[in-house]
Amino acid sequence: MDGGPDLRRDRLPSVSVTPDRTVRELCLAADEALTEASFCTGEFTEAERLFSDALTRAADAGDQAGEARALSGLGRVLHLRNVAALATGGEPAEAVIAAEEELMSRALALWQETGDSGGTGRALFDMSLVFQVLRRDWDTGMRYLWPAVGLADAVEEGGDVYGRSEIHRHLGFYYLYADIRPREAVRQLTHSLALRERIGDPRLIPSALVALARAELARANPQQAVALLTRAVSVAQRASLLPWRVQDAEDTLREAKAAAISS
Repeated sequence: MDGGPDLRRDRLPSVSVTPDRTVRELCLAADEALTEASFCTGEFTEAERLFSDALTRAADAGDQAGEARALSGLGRVLHLRNVAALATGGEPAEAVIAAEEELMSRALALWQETGDSGGTGRALFDMSLVFQVLRRDWDTGMRYLWPAVGLADAVEEGGDVYGRSEIHRHLGFYYLYADIRPREAVRQLTHSLALRERIGDPRLIPSALVALARAELARANPQQAVALLTRAVSVAQRASLLPWRVQDAEDTLREAKAAAISS
């Protein structure tokens, strides 16, 4: 697999107490475990264990930012498990969605208490996912996503380039599926892809290419979509992504080719 994850994309912010280095290391390891689980293995146990250990140690050390970051991580573990269930034909139970929402809400409250704009921006985005993705409630989701967009610079400046990529990705989805503006969707999703390419982790690239290709299809530009999706399939296979992720790229490529033939 070419390249590798930028494990230091998510630096802990400055707080009134010195962050415990063990908490920092646990969260970095948990981030990597979560990326591997979400994109390649589907096994979330290790990420959950690491974030749980980080939460305990942060609480013991009085590290509020560390607690917030660990809670955010635990919320993302639940969210990505739920996404995987949806992608493979399942439907997350309401109790599981509620548990995710509670973790995201607690993390947001803690980040707001620290006064850290980058952490708060990422936490606002995480809350938006509960409603946009799981509850299919765009109105409520955008009440969290819009302020996250306003804090996107701070998210990136705090070291979370992937978080900023995700903010632009889901803003692109808003313009693709809710407030239908395909050109703006392409702009946001192009930015999201560029940020992921800057990280240099091939696991993150195919889903960004697929999302951008769907926006190009909505803009009646199937040839560009075919080019993007051809690359997505190749990178997904080389990076040994989960079968459903590879299939998503392959299915969308077939759709784009059919659209190109009929255009």
